[in-house]
Amino acid sequence: MKYMLLMSSAPVKGESPMHGYTPEEMQASGAHMMQIHQELTERGELLGGEALAGPEAAKTVTSDGVTAPVVTDGAFPEAKEVLAGFWMIDVESEQRAIEIAARTSAAPGPGGRPTRKPIEVWPVMTPIMSAPDPVV
Repeated sequence: MKYMLLMSSAPVKGESPMHGYTPEEMQASGAHMMQIHQELTERGELLGGEALAGPEAAKTVTSDGVTAPVVTDGAFPEAKEVLAGFWMIDVESEQRAIEIAARTSAAPGPGGRPTRKPIEVWPVMTPIMSAPDPVV
Protein backbone atom coordinates (compact mmCIF):
# COMPACT_ATOMS: atom_id res chain seq x y z
CA MET A 1 0.00 0.00 0.00
CA LYS A 2 1.40 3.34 -1.00
CA TYR A 3 1.26 6.40 1.22
CA MET A 4 2.51 9.96 0.95
CA LEU A 5 3.84 11.37 4.22
CA LEU A 6 3.64 15.16 4.08
CA MET A 7 5.86 17.20 6.37
CA SER A 8 4.94 20.82 6.92
CA SER A 9 6.72 23.72 8.47
CA ALA A 10 3.72 24.35 10.72
CA PRO A 11 4.69 25.94 14.01
CA VAL A 12 3.94 23.79 17.04
CA LYS A 13 2.58 25.69 20.03
CA GLY A 14 5.26 26.08 22.67
CA GLU A 15 8.13 25.01 20.41
CA SER A 16 10.80 27.07 18.69
CA PRO A 17 10.75 27.24 14.89
CA MET A 18 13.62 25.40 13.18
CA HIS A 19 15.43 28.63 12.34
CA GLY A 20 15.82 29.08 16.11
CA TYR A 21 17.58 25.73 16.66
CA THR A 22 21.20 25.68 17.75
CA PRO A 23 23.61 23.97 15.33
CA GLU A 24 23.66 20.93 17.63
CA GLU A 25 19.84 20.75 17.72
CA MET A 26 19.68 21.08 13.94
CA GLN A 27 22.23 18.26 13.58
CA ALA A 28 20.28 16.00 15.98
CA SER A 29 17.02 16.62 14.13
CA GLY A 30 18.66 15.95 10.75
CA ALA A 31 20.30 12.77 12.04
CA HIS A 32 16.94 11.51 13.30
CA MET A 33 15.33 12.06 9.90
CA MET A 34 18.27 10.46 8.06
CA GLN A 35 18.06 7.41 10.32
CA ILE A 36 14.41 6.91 9.36
CA HIS A 37 15.24 7.60 5.68
CA GLN A 38 18.02 4.98 5.78
CA GLU A 39 15.76 2.39 7.44
CA LEU A 40 13.02 2.94 4.85
CA THR A 41 15.60 2.58 2.06
CA GLU A 42 17.06 -0.63 3.52
CA ARG A 43 13.58 -2.16 3.95
CA GLY A 44 12.64 -1.23 0.38
CA GLU A 45 9.74 0.90 1.62
CA LEU A 46 10.97 4.28 0.36
CA LEU A 47 9.80 5.10 -3.15
CA GLY A 48 11.01 8.69 -3.08
CA GLY A 49 11.16 11.83 -1.04
CA GLU A 50 12.52 15.32 -1.11
CA ALA A 51 12.84 18.46 0.94
CA LEU A 52 11.17 21.40 -0.76
CA ALA A 53 12.37 24.98 -1.17
CA GLY A 54 10.40 27.74 0.53
CA PRO A 55 7.32 29.30 -1.04
CA GLU A 56 9.37 32.26 -2.29
CA ALA A 57 11.10 29.92 -4.79
CA ALA A 58 7.87 28.32 -6.05
CA LYS A 59 5.83 29.23 -9.12
CA THR A 60 2.11 28.97 -9.71
CA VAL A 61 1.02 28.11 -13.26
CA THR A 62 -2.46 28.64 -14.67
CA SER A 63 -3.42 27.70 -18.22
CA ASP A 64 -6.49 27.47 -20.41
CA GLY A 65 -4.64 25.10 -22.77
CA VAL A 66 -4.82 27.57 -25.64
CA THR A 67 -2.97 30.75 -24.77
CA ALA A 68 0.42 31.07 -23.07
CA PRO A 69 0.31 29.96 -19.44
CA VAL A 70 0.27 32.58 -16.72
CA VAL A 71 3.22 32.06 -14.37
CA THR A 72 3.33 33.93 -11.07
CA ASP A 73 5.95 33.95 -8.36
CA GLY A 74 5.49 31.94 -5.22
CA ALA A 75 2.94 29.78 -3.63
CA PHE A 76 1.92 32.06 -0.84
CA PRO A 77 -0.66 30.27 1.28
CA GLU A 78 -2.64 32.34 3.74
CA ALA A 79 -1.76 29.88 6.50
CA LYS A 80 1.55 30.01 8.37
CA GLU A 81 2.53 26.54 7.25
CA VAL A 82 3.99 25.37 3.98
CA LEU A 83 4.83 21.94 2.64
CA ALA A 84 8.44 21.35 3.65
CA GLY A 85 8.97 17.89 2.19
CA PHE A 86 7.54 14.45 1.62
CA TRP A 87 8.27 10.75 1.60
CA MET A 88 6.46 8.40 -0.77
CA ILE A 89 6.42 4.98 0.85
CA ASP A 90 5.14 1.51 -0.03
CA VAL A 91 4.38 -0.43 3.16
CA GLU A 92 2.35 -3.47 4.15
CA SER A 93 -0.31 -1.56 6.08
CA GLU A 94 -1.71 1.77 7.18
CA GLN A 95 -0.44 0.95 10.68
CA ARG A 96 3.16 0.84 9.36
CA ALA A 97 2.66 4.22 7.64
CA ILE A 98 1.37 5.67 10.91
CA GLU A 99 4.34 4.18 12.79
CA ILE A 100 6.75 5.92 10.39
CA ALA A 101 4.83 9.20 10.66
CA ALA A 102 4.93 9.00 14.47
CA ARG A 103 8.70 8.49 14.48
CA THR A 104 9.08 11.40 12.08
CA SER A 105 6.89 13.62 14.25
CA ALA A 106 9.09 12.82 17.25
CA ALA A 107 12.25 14.28 15.65
CA PRO A 108 14.24 16.07 18.35
CA GLY A 109 13.99 19.81 18.66
CA PRO A 110 15.27 22.31 21.23
CA GLY A 111 16.77 20.56 24.23
CA GLY A 112 16.29 17.20 22.52
CA ARG A 113 12.53 17.28 23.16
CA PRO A 114 10.33 15.72 20.45
CA THR A 115 9.01 18.41 18.09
CA ARG A 116 5.57 16.83 17.68
CA LYS A 117 5.35 18.25 14.14
CA PRO A 118 2.17 17.07 12.42
CA ILE A 119 2.82 14.55 9.65
CA GLU A 120 -0.03 13.95 7.22
CA VAL A 121 -0.52 10.36 6.02
CA TRP A 122 -2.29 10.21 2.66
CA PRO A 123 -3.15 6.91 0.93
CA VAL A 124 -2.10 7.00 -2.72
CA MET A 125 -4.77 5.90 -5.16
CA THR A 126 -2.92 3.80 -7.74
CA PRO A 127 -3.38 3.34 -10.48
CA ILE A 128 -5.97 5.99 -11.22
CA MET A 129 -4.73 6.19 -14.76
CA SER A 130 -1.94 4.63 -16.70
CA ALA A 131 0.11 5.84 -19.60
CA PRO A 132 -1.12 4.66 -22.98
CA ASP A 133 0.82 1.90 -24.69
CA PRO A 134 3.31 3.32 -27.18
CA VAL A 135 2.32 3.11 -30.82
CA VAL A 136 4.67 0.84 -32.77
